Amino acid sequence: MQLQKIPLASTNSFNKLFLDYLGGKPELEKFYNHLPTIKNFKQQIELKKFDSDKRNALQTALQSQYANIEVPSAAQSSLELLTDDKTFTITTGHQLNIFTGPLYFHYKIISVINICKALKAQYADYNFVPCYWMATEDHDFDEISHVMVDGKKYSWETDQQGAVGRFDPGGLLQLVKDIPGSNELFKEAYGDQQSLAQAVRYYVNALYGVEGLLVIDGDDQSLKAQFAQVAEDDIFNNSTNNLATEASKELEALGYKTQVFPRKINFFYLDDGIRGRLATEGDDFEVIDSDLKLTTDKLREMLKSAPEKLSPNVLLRPMYQETIMPNLAYIGGPAEVCYWLQLKSSFDHYNIPFPIVMPRNFGLIVDKPTYRKWQKTNVSVEEFFLDLDAIKANYVHSNTEKDLRLQDQLKDFEEQFTHIEAQAKRIDLTLEPMVNAEFKRLQKSIHKIEKKLLRAEKKNYETELRQIAEVKTSLFPGGLQERKDNFLSFYYENPEILNQWLTHFDPFDFSFHILLEDD
Repeated sequence: MQLQKIPLASTNSFNKLFLDYLGGKPELEKFYNHLPTIKNFKQQIELKKFDSDKRNALQTALQSQYANIEVPSAAQSSLELLTDDKTFTITTGHQLNIFTGPLYFHYKIISVINICKALKAQYADYNFVPCYWMATEDHDFDEISHVMVDGKKYSWETDQQGAVGRFDPGGLLQLVKDIPGSNELFKEAYGDQQSLAQAVRYYVNALYGVEGLLVIDGDDQSLKAQFAQVAEDDIFNNSTNNLATEASKELEALGYKTQVFPRKINFFYLDDGIRGRLATEGDDFEVIDSDLKLTTDKLREMLKSAPEKLSPNVLLRPMYQETIMPNLAYIGGPAEVCYWLQLKSSFDHYNIPFPIVMPRNFGLIVDKPTYRKWQKTNVSVEEFFLDLDAIKANYVHSNTEKDLRLQDQLKDFEEQFTHIEAQAKRIDLTLEPMVNAEFKRLQKSIHKIEKKLLRAEKKNYETELRQIAEVKTSLFPGGLQERKDNFLSFYYENPEILNQWLTHFDPFDFSFHILLEDD
């Protein structure tokens, strides 16, 4: 396997806030503590003082969550290290997509594993544990209900409601039979485990436990109890809404689009079969899209006796994570990195150290058949990030000996119209708009002729353009490959691909990694 790298900005796939943050733009400094460089982790270690009781509580909760599965020795070692005050975690999070979901789920996990290895080499006196935070409380089933394998969509049909982590995964066994390459791992996960959360832990542990990865489920009473104070402040004082709203306004004033929108209350009510947004109703509270009502007294009592029934939304989930874990960095995609920047002032308000926010690795897999076709096209990998029409046009213009552009002629017309406009204005000033309108019509006509010239010349390159289209479709199946395709499309043809990702991805090199499966 060969590796090529291209700058993220060259892909035209990332927003300005994300790129400016990675570039260390000074205007953004107030929205984070430290930029994601390996040398800055020393300061983050000093900043993250973590209580031993919380370490013990986290270890105990995870021991319970892992109770019914076989844990590889590396993951067991990670679990035991959590109570050591020189141990810190590096965390990523993701939804409970079926069959692991899109490729970038793996890229996130590969990133945290490789970051921990790099940190251990740099700071040998400390221990670094890679963690995957399962978004078990998410209730957007439609978003996780399908998977794309070899260009075909497979969907899970179920009428279960509420937090997806609590769903019975048994209905997925039919998809295990239907999806090419699916094997015993998923059959065991979906057939033997009682919930989707347990099933995901089972297969993630099987795939990455040997690298020391720990899987964490925040839907846990003992862990939620540590977050009750923040929950109370958010629900009754709306502090997060006020602070995050102000941060969002400041980012927008700098010309950036914000990713998430704070609410007055940033918690859901969570119970079997329901996860409904909590909102005020007069002096009391209601659960949206349900008949549930909660008095102020009942809600305060719930915070003390049943905190597991309160589920943080996307805005407060980061704070919950950082409250219960000795975490140094969060690894996420572009949208995640950007919305963390909206939260720095909220972290300060609760005296919770703000972690280093790092982008995950970004990758594009070029399999052997596609690589062979690509070599014949002489199209650069950067160009394949353009839309197909632009790629084809660039190819024809680069290879034809004919002049298909009429820019010189248009420039001549522009000069003539400048003289015509001046002459018309001397006669009658009101003629100027008419002259400008005629020139705009001429410009459109020239561009139309150019398009027809290009279309005619394309016929002489039909074979080459067809190959380009086939490569584009393979690499970008309806969008970025990493957001559409599933690892099963590659894994069973190349069982070593996970190890190859671990070898080739560099977590501190913020480039787009192109992985070429050559002969």
